[in-house]
Amino acid sequence: MANQKSDVEAVDSLSKAYKDLSAEIGKVIVGQDDVVRAVIISLFSNGHALLVGVPGLAKTLLVSTIAEVLDLDFKRIQFTPDLMPSDITGSEILDETRHFRFMRGPIFANIVLADEINRTPPKTQAALLEAMQERSVTVSGQRHELPSPFFVLATQNPIEQEGTYPLPEAQLDRFMFNIPLTYPTYEQEVEVVKNTTSARNVKLNHILSSEQIVEYQQLIRKIPISDNVLEYAVGLASKTRPGTSRATKEANNYLSWGAGPRASQYLALGAKCYAAIRGKYSPDIEDVQAIASLVLRHRIVRNYKAEAEGVTEENIIEAMM
Repeated sequence: MANQKSDVEAVDSLSKAYKDLSAEIGKVIVGQDDVVRAVIISLFSNGHALLVGVPGLAKTLLVSTIAEVLDLDFKRIQFTPDLMPSDITGSEILDETRHFRFMRGPIFANIVLADEINRTPPKTQAALLEAMQERSVTVSGQRHELPSPFFVLATQNPIEQEGTYPLPEAQLDRFMFNIPLTYPTYEQEVEVVKNTTSARNVKLNHILSSEQIVEYQQLIRKIPISDNVLEYAVGLASKTRPGTSRATKEANNYLSWGAGPRASQYLALGAKCYAAIRGKYSPDIEDVQAIASLVLRHRIVRNYKAEAEGVTEENIIEAMM
């Protein structure tokens, strides 16, 4: 009973921390509330996120602001066609004593911003994605653990595809969320321009430490989920698989590939965290639906018919719910 009480108090604490985080981030980032919430949920769920948006939407500022508010070590890697895997993971160098020692790369940080991840060749992309999955890197046969928490935010420009190397579906699956960034409203853009063209100096407060984030990540795993909500999450993922017994009409008509089991896991975890930041002690079906598009949109592959008829991933997911 005491443990149950402490878990309830921990959920209340998580909900308050989320509100404090949002308020602090809001000092710098105008609008983008849904994006901020999605990034925080993926962090608390111990996942990674892919931000998709045109240049100039403050993706880098958003990530660096979150890192500062959370008092985490932050590194930014600009992905280019000539970037090598060792530029990310690090390499062994010969020191003054003529011994080899490992020089850590920028991947050794709590929050890593992989800027324009689709601009680098698959070999270099794979080095990052291995680290995301294993939470470690291996150089010259030696395994090096990455810090905890470890969170990768990758950005991708959806309009400029020349000279890019699109991430394969199997690699996209490593990202918990695919988060779209949209243009600000007129009023928000006026505020952005006003803030960025004046001598405004904002001081951000640290809201959470790395130890607290790890505790919240462990808490999300402990939050109970009822069988009917879990079965709804698994059922939603299985509906996307064309040619199977549970596939919907939309999946069979418009998809060439559906979401794998990792989608079911992230739907359940994401729903738990979405419920917790809103002060709920257990998720319901509405919480699964709230994060479904973020989890599924990059795990389903449209066929030619869908593209010809202008049917988007969001249209298909909405119909399935």
